Amino acid sequence: MTANTLRTFLLLAGMTALFMGIGYLLGGAAGAMLALIVAAGMNLFAWWNSADMVLRMHGAREISFEERHPVLRQYAGDVEHLARRAGMPIPRVFVIESDQPNAFATGRDPSHAAVAATTGLLERLDRSEIQGVMAHELAHVKNRDTLTMTVTATLAGAIGMLANFALFFGGNNRAGLLGSLAMMIFAPMAAMLVQSAISRAREYEADWVGAEIAGNPMALASALEKIERSARRTVNAGAERNPATAHMFIINPLNGQRMDNLFSTHPDTADRIDRLRQMAGARATPNPGPWARRGPWG
Repeated sequence: MTANTLRTFLLLAGMTALFMGIGYLLGGAAGAMLALIVAAGMNLFAWWNSADMVLRMHGAREISFEERHPVLRQYAGDVEHLARRAGMPIPRVFVIESDQPNAFATGRDPSHAAVAATTGLLERLDRSEIQGVMAHELAHVKNRDTLTMTVTATLAGAIGMLANFALFFGGNNRAGLLGSLAMMIFAPMAAMLVQSAISRAREYEADWVGAEIAGNPMALASALEKIERSARRTVNAGAERNPATAHMFIINPLNGQRMDNLFSTHPDTADRIDRLRQMAGARATPNPGPWARRGPWG
């Protein structure tokens, strides 16, 4: 188990405990159990339907490997090649009409996954950079991050809803009126912090695994630099209408969010690029072996 995986597990456990804790304050042990049952039901629904729901939100169009448009056909073929290289099922491939260069992956497991790229990404990046981005998205699928992020988004929404219920119960619950007000304010904030922390951890992991799949860390680093620069100047209408899906994209698609603060769902892009450059440098440095020359005299 990697450090990121362990961290994700602990954060998910903390979010579940927070949800059950609110249920306990509202209704005691029965409330905690009911909260757990509700959370399980919501996650089951999201697990089964999340992919199609998200793709519809963004107006994504599925493309086949026999697509007539040469750029789209090449894009679909590269995704197929990368998936085979990663030893995973070939996902469905989608394109989104948006000038903002960006991409995301979705689906409950590798056998029911989909990847989507915007037309802006396919137009502004070269082929190796597009491959780097799609390898990153395939890494999310391979690591089952798509399921993890669906669960965290569902739990975060449920915590906010349950915290609002607390105010209506007022003094009739264990927290009292002041406690209910505090719960309504701070519980959703705590859930957002946990969701953001999980998302940032999974992005770093996907960068690393994606660079391994593509075999070219610098291609992904170059792509991130171009996407970051363009995303801040271009509106993504689908993401602005559905901000809850922002954490799914490779770069934050919402305009005006430049800082890597506590509530940011993405790590600082410059930090991600530096890590990829270090990875590329480590790959490029040969192992000199025991007989290497160590100075001017050998």
